[in-house]
Amino acid sequence: MTTTEQSANAPRPETLTPAKTQPRKQRRLGKHPDGTHWLFLAPTLLVFTLCIVLPALMGIFFSFTNSVGYGEWEFVGLSNYALMFTDPAILSSFGFTLGFAAITVIVTNIVAFLLAVGLSAKIRARVALRTIFVIPMVVSPIVIAFVFKFLFAKTVPAAAGALGIGPLEETILANPDLAWLSIVIVTAWQAIPGTMLIYIAGLVAIPDDIYEAASIDGIGPWRQMWLITIPLMAGYILINVVLTFKNFLNAYDIIKGLTDGGPGTSTRSVAMTIFRGFTDGDYAYQMATATIFFIITLAIALLQLRLTRPRKR
Repeated sequence: MTTTEQSANAPRPETLTPAKTQPRKQRRLGKHPDGTHWLFLAPTLLVFTLCIVLPALMGIFFSFTNSVGYGEWEFVGLSNYALMFTDPAILSSFGFTLGFAAITVIVTNIVAFLLAVGLSAKIRARVALRTIFVIPMVVSPIVIAFVFKFLFAKTVPAAAGALGIGPLEETILANPDLAWLSIVIVTAWQAIPGTMLIYIAGLVAIPDDIYEAASIDGIGPWRQMWLITIPLMAGYILINVVLTFKNFLNAYDIIKGLTDGGPGTSTRSVAMTIFRGFTDGDYAYQMATATIFFIITLAIALLQLRLTRPRKR
Protein backbone atom coordinates (compact mmCIF):
# COMPACT_ATOMS: atom_id res chain seq x y z
CA MET A 1 0.00 0.00 0.00
CA THR A 2 1.39 3.35 -0.99
CA THR A 3 1.75 6.35 1.29
CA THR A 4 -1.06 8.10 -0.59
CA GLU A 5 -3.46 5.22 0.06
CA GLN A 6 -2.55 5.12 3.77
CA SER A 7 -3.24 8.82 4.17
CA ALA A 8 -6.55 8.46 2.32
CA ASN A 9 -7.69 5.64 4.62
CA ALA A 10 -6.62 7.48 7.79
CA PRO A 11 -9.49 8.94 9.88
CA ARG A 12 -10.12 12.59 9.28
CA PRO A 13 -9.72 15.01 12.24
CA GLU A 14 -13.22 16.46 11.84
CA THR A 15 -14.81 13.02 12.25
CA LEU A 16 -13.50 12.74 15.80
CA THR A 17 -15.92 13.69 18.58
CA PRO A 18 -14.26 16.27 20.88
CA ALA A 19 -16.67 15.55 23.72
CA LYS A 20 -15.58 11.90 23.87
CA THR A 21 -11.92 12.84 24.14
CA GLN A 22 -12.56 14.87 27.33
CA PRO A 23 -12.77 13.33 30.78
CA ARG A 24 -16.34 12.72 31.95
CA LYS A 25 -15.82 14.77 35.14
CA GLN A 26 -14.68 17.78 33.12
CA ARG A 27 -17.68 17.55 30.75
CA ARG A 28 -20.17 17.49 33.62
CA LEU A 29 -18.56 20.27 35.65
CA GLY A 30 -20.62 23.05 34.07
CA LYS A 31 -23.96 21.31 34.68
CA HIS A 32 -23.31 20.05 38.19
CA PRO A 33 -21.40 22.57 40.35
CA ASP A 34 -19.90 21.23 43.53
CA GLY A 35 -21.96 23.58 45.76
CA THR A 36 -19.07 25.72 46.99
CA HIS A 37 -20.90 28.87 45.88
CA TRP A 38 -23.56 28.26 48.55
CA LEU A 39 -20.88 28.64 51.20
CA PHE A 40 -20.24 32.19 50.01
CA LEU A 41 -23.91 33.01 49.48
CA ALA A 42 -25.10 31.73 52.86
CA PRO A 43 -24.08 34.79 54.98
CA THR A 44 -25.67 37.23 52.53
CA LEU A 45 -28.84 35.16 52.22
CA LEU A 46 -29.09 34.90 56.01
CA VAL A 47 -28.74 38.65 56.55
CA PHE A 48 -31.15 39.41 53.69
CA THR A 49 -33.72 36.99 55.08
CA LEU A 50 -33.51 38.30 58.66
CA CYS A 51 -33.44 42.01 57.73
CA ILE A 52 -35.67 42.15 54.63
CA VAL A 53 -37.77 39.04 53.99
CA LEU A 54 -38.79 38.22 57.57
CA PRO A 55 -39.86 41.80 58.51
CA ALA A 56 -41.80 42.07 55.23
CA LEU A 57 -43.68 38.83 55.90
CA MET A 58 -44.41 39.93 59.46
CA GLY A 59 -45.74 43.28 58.20
CA ILE A 60 -48.03 41.57 55.69
CA PHE A 61 -49.27 39.24 58.44
CA PHE A 62 -50.08 42.09 60.85
CA SER A 63 -51.90 43.99 58.09
CA PHE A 64 -54.77 41.54 58.63
CA THR A 65 -54.95 42.33 62.37
CA ASN A 66 -55.82 45.27 64.61
CA SER A 67 -52.37 45.42 66.21
CA VAL A 68 -51.00 48.76 67.40
CA GLY A 69 -47.43 47.48 67.30
CA TYR A 70 -47.40 45.80 70.71
CA GLY A 71 -49.66 43.92 73.08
CA GLU A 72 -52.64 41.80 72.12
CA TRP A 73 -54.21 41.73 68.69
CA GLU A 74 -57.02 40.06 66.77
CA PHE A 75 -57.59 39.15 63.14
CA VAL A 76 -59.81 41.62 61.28
CA GLY A 77 -59.47 40.18 57.78
CA LEU A 78 -59.53 42.72 54.96
CA SER A 79 -60.97 45.54 57.08
CA ASN A 80 -57.74 47.57 56.97
CA TYR A 81 -57.58 47.30 53.18
CA ALA A 82 -61.23 48.23 52.75
CA LEU A 83 -60.79 51.29 54.98
CA MET A 84 -57.59 52.30 53.22
CA PHE A 85 -59.28 52.56 49.83
CA THR A 86 -61.86 54.95 51.26
CA ASP A 87 -59.48 57.04 53.39
CA PRO A 88 -58.96 60.53 51.84
CA ALA A 89 -55.57 60.92 53.56
CA ILE A 90 -54.24 57.67 52.07
CA LEU A 91 -55.65 58.36 48.62
CA SER A 92 -54.22 61.89 48.74
CA SER A 93 -50.75 60.59 49.65
CA PHE A 94 -50.86 58.07 46.80
CA GLY A 95 -52.00 60.75 44.36
CA PHE A 96 -49.26 63.16 45.44
CA THR A 97 -46.56 60.47 45.31
CA LEU A 98 -47.50 59.24 41.83
CA GLY A 99 -47.90 62.76 40.42
CA PHE A 100 -44.70 64.03 42.00
CA ALA A 101 -42.77 60.98 40.76
CA ALA A 102 -44.08 61.36 37.20
CA ILE A 103 -43.22 65.06 36.95
CA THR A 104 -39.81 64.65 38.57
CA VAL A 105 -38.95 61.77 36.22
CA ILE A 106 -39.62 63.98 33.20
CA VAL A 107 -37.62 66.93 34.57
CA THR A 108 -34.71 64.76 35.73
CA ASN A 109 -34.31 62.81 32.50
CA ILE A 110 -34.61 65.82 30.18
CA VAL A 111 -32.06 67.89 32.10
CA ALA A 112 -29.72 64.92 32.64
CA PHE A 113 -29.84 63.99 28.94
CA LEU A 114 -29.04 67.53 27.80
CA LEU A 115 -26.18 67.81 30.31
CA ALA A 116 -24.83 64.43 29.18
CA VAL A 117 -24.85 65.56 25.54
CA GLY A 118 -23.05 68.78 26.48
CA LEU A 119 -20.47 67.04 28.66
CA SER A 120 -19.79 64.41 25.98
CA ALA A 121 -18.91 67.03 23.40
CA LYS A 122 -15.32 67.96 22.64
CA ILE A 123 -15.01 70.89 25.05
CA ARG A 124 -12.31 72.00 27.42
CA ALA A 125 -12.33 70.82 31.04
CA ARG A 126 -15.17 68.39 30.39
CA VAL A 127 -13.74 65.95 32.96
CA ALA A 128 -13.65 68.69 35.61
CA LEU A 129 -17.20 69.73 34.71
CA ARG A 130 -18.41 66.16 35.04
CA THR A 131 -16.89 66.01 38.52
CA ILE A 132 -18.63 69.23 39.54
CA PHE A 133 -22.02 68.08 38.28
CA VAL A 134 -21.69 64.77 40.17
CA ILE A 135 -21.26 66.48 43.58
CA PRO A 136 -25.01 66.57 44.46
CA MET A 137 -25.12 62.79 44.19
CA VAL A 138 -22.73 62.31 47.14
CA VAL A 139 -24.37 64.80 49.52
CA SER A 140 -26.90 63.56 52.07
CA PRO A 141 -30.52 64.21 50.99
CA ILE A 142 -31.47 65.63 54.39
CA VAL A 143 -28.57 68.12 54.22
CA ILE A 144 -29.65 69.17 50.73
CA ALA A 145 -33.22 69.60 51.97
CA PHE A 146 -32.22 71.90 54.84
CA VAL A 147 -30.00 74.01 52.56
CA PHE A 148 -32.75 74.49 49.99
CA LYS A 149 -35.27 75.14 52.75
CA PHE A 150 -33.21 78.13 53.84
CA LEU A 151 -32.94 79.28 50.21
CA PHE A 152 -36.68 79.02 49.57
CA ALA A 153 -37.61 80.57 52.92
CA LYS A 154 -35.06 83.42 53.11
CA THR A 155 -32.88 83.96 50.05
CA VAL A 156 -35.44 83.68 47.24
CA PRO A 157 -38.07 85.97 48.89
CA ALA A 158 -35.39 88.56 49.71
CA ALA A 159 -34.03 88.52 46.15
CA ALA A 160 -37.57 88.68 44.72
CA GLY A 161 -38.36 91.68 46.93
CA ALA A 162 -35.23 93.51 45.78
CA LEU A 163 -36.03 92.80 42.12
CA GLY A 164 -39.73 93.57 42.48
CA ILE A 165 -40.94 90.07 41.62
CA GLY A 166 -44.17 90.01 43.61
CA PRO A 167 -45.21 86.33 43.36
CA LEU A 168 -41.87 85.13 44.78
CA GLU A 169 -41.72 87.53 47.73
CA GLU A 170 -43.50 84.90 49.82
CA THR A 171 -41.92 81.48 50.25
CA ILE A 172 -43.49 78.76 48.16
CA LEU A 173 -43.02 76.35 51.08
CA ALA A 174 -46.02 77.96 52.78
CA ASN A 175 -48.23 77.76 49.70
CA PRO A 176 -50.24 74.51 49.49
CA ASP A 177 -50.53 74.89 45.72
CA LEU A 178 -46.80 75.49 45.06
CA ALA A 179 -44.98 73.59 47.82
CA TRP A 180 -44.78 70.50 45.63
CA LEU A 181 -42.73 72.50 43.12
CA SER A 182 -39.91 72.96 45.64
CA ILE A 183 -39.81 69.20 46.23
CA VAL A 184 -39.59 68.53 42.49
CA ILE A 185 -36.72 71.01 42.10
CA VAL A 186 -34.66 69.64 45.00
CA THR A 187 -35.29 65.97 44.22
CA ALA A 188 -34.41 66.46 40.56
CA TRP A 189 -31.29 68.44 41.50
CA GLN A 190 -29.98 65.51 43.52
CA ALA A 191 -31.04 62.78 41.05
CA ILE A 192 -29.71 64.38 37.87
CA PRO A 193 -26.01 63.43 38.37
CA GLY A 194 -26.63 59.66 38.62
CA THR A 195 -28.99 59.75 35.66
CA MET A 196 -26.50 61.85 33.70
CA LEU A 197 -23.70 59.32 34.22
CA ILE A 198 -25.82 56.57 32.67
CA TYR A 199 -26.56 58.78 29.67
CA ILE A 200 -22.87 59.65 29.29
CA ALA A 201 -22.02 55.94 29.24
CA GLY A 202 -24.54 55.45 26.45
CA LEU A 203 -23.31 58.42 24.43
CA VAL A 204 -19.70 57.31 24.66
CA ALA A 205 -20.71 53.90 23.27
CA ILE A 206 -22.07 55.44 20.04
CA PRO A 207 -19.40 55.23 17.28
CA ASP A 208 -18.16 58.57 15.91
CA ASP A 209 -18.30 57.16 12.38
CA ILE A 210 -22.08 57.43 12.41
CA TYR A 211 -21.99 61.17 13.11
CA GLU A 212 -19.23 61.69 10.53
CA ALA A 213 -21.29 59.92 7.88
CA ALA A 214 -24.34 61.99 8.83
CA SER A 215 -22.33 65.21 8.54
CA ILE A 216 -21.11 64.21 5.09
CA ASP A 217 -24.74 63.67 4.06
CA GLY A 218 -25.55 67.20 5.21
CA ILE A 219 -27.46 66.32 8.38
CA GLY A 220 -27.16 69.09 10.97
CA PRO A 221 -26.62 68.69 14.75
CA TRP A 222 -30.30 68.93 15.70
CA ARG A 223 -31.39 66.36 13.11
CA GLN A 224 -28.54 64.12 14.25
CA MET A 225 -29.95 64.37 17.74
CA TRP A 226 -33.41 63.21 16.63
CA LEU A 227 -32.35 60.71 13.97
CA ILE A 228 -29.24 59.17 15.55
CA THR A 229 -28.66 59.98 19.22
CA ILE A 230 -32.13 59.50 20.65
CA PRO A 231 -32.93 56.22 18.78
CA LEU A 232 -29.57 54.71 19.77
CA MET A 233 -30.08 55.87 23.37
CA ALA A 234 -33.59 54.40 23.66
CA GLY A 235 -32.44 51.57 25.93
CA TYR A 236 -30.63 53.94 28.31
CA ILE A 237 -33.61 56.29 28.38
CA LEU A 238 -35.92 53.41 29.29
CA ILE A 239 -33.63 52.24 32.09
CA ASN A 240 -33.35 55.74 33.55
CA VAL A 241 -37.09 56.39 33.38
CA VAL A 242 -37.93 53.16 35.19
CA LEU A 243 -35.18 53.51 37.80
CA THR A 244 -35.91 57.13 38.64
CA PHE A 245 -39.66 56.56 38.84
CA LYS A 246 -39.17 53.63 41.20
CA ASN A 247 -36.78 55.66 43.39
CA PHE A 248 -39.07 58.71 43.53
CA LEU A 249 -41.95 56.57 44.76
CA ASN A 250 -39.94 56.06 47.97
CA ALA A 251 -39.29 59.77 48.50
CA TYR A 252 -38.99 60.62 52.20
CA ASP A 253 -35.78 62.39 53.28
CA ILE A 254 -36.06 65.47 51.08
CA ILE A 255 -39.78 65.89 51.78
CA LYS A 256 -39.19 65.48 55.51
CA GLY A 257 -36.46 68.12 55.62
CA LEU A 258 -38.09 70.53 53.17
CA THR A 259 -41.81 70.66 54.00
CA ASP A 260 -42.41 67.87 56.53
CA GLY A 261 -45.46 66.96 54.48
CA GLY A 262 -46.97 70.43 54.72
CA PRO A 263 -48.55 72.84 54.45
CA GLY A 264 -51.15 70.62 56.09
CA THR A 265 -50.91 67.31 54.24
CA SER A 266 -50.49 68.73 50.73
CA THR A 267 -46.99 67.24 50.23
CA ARG A 268 -47.24 64.12 52.36
CA SER A 269 -45.94 61.08 50.47
CA VAL A 270 -46.93 57.47 51.01
CA ALA A 271 -43.69 56.76 52.87
CA MET A 272 -44.33 59.66 55.28
CA THR A 273 -47.91 58.52 55.85
CA ILE A 274 -46.73 55.01 56.71
CA PHE A 275 -44.06 56.22 59.16
CA ARG A 276 -46.45 58.64 60.86
CA GLY A 277 -48.94 55.81 61.34
CA PHE A 278 -46.40 53.81 63.31
CA THR A 279 -46.22 56.52 65.99
CA ASP A 280 -49.97 57.23 65.98
CA GLY A 281 -51.09 53.73 66.90
CA ASP A 282 -52.11 52.75 63.34
CA TYR A 283 -49.51 50.03 62.97
CA ALA A 284 -51.70 47.37 61.33
CA TYR A 285 -53.55 49.94 59.23
CA GLN A 286 -50.32 51.38 57.84
CA MET A 287 -48.98 47.87 57.28
CA ALA A 288 -51.87 47.42 54.86
CA THR A 289 -50.86 50.67 53.14
CA ALA A 290 -47.25 49.48 53.00
CA THR A 291 -48.34 46.15 51.49
CA ILE A 292 -50.24 47.85 48.66
CA PHE A 293 -47.31 50.21 48.12
CA PHE A 294 -44.95 47.22 47.99
CA ILE A 295 -47.11 45.55 45.35
CA ILE A 296 -47.04 48.71 43.21
CA THR A 297 -43.26 48.99 43.53
CA LEU A 298 -42.83 45.29 42.77
CA ALA A 299 -44.96 45.64 39.64
CA ILE A 300 -42.76 48.51 38.44
CA ALA A 301 -39.63 46.45 39.13
CA LEU A 302 -41.01 43.51 37.16
CA LEU A 303 -41.92 45.88 34.34
CA GLN A 304 -38.35 47.16 34.37
CA LEU A 305 -36.96 43.62 34.10
CA ARG A 306 -39.33 42.81 31.26
CA LEU A 307 -38.55 45.95 29.28
CA THR A 308 -34.78 45.76 29.77
CA ARG A 309 -34.48 42.01 29.18
CA PRO A 310 -32.50 41.23 26.02
CA ARG A 311 -34.75 39.88 23.27
CA LYS A 312 -33.86 36.55 21.71
CA ARG A 313 -33.26 36.68 18.00
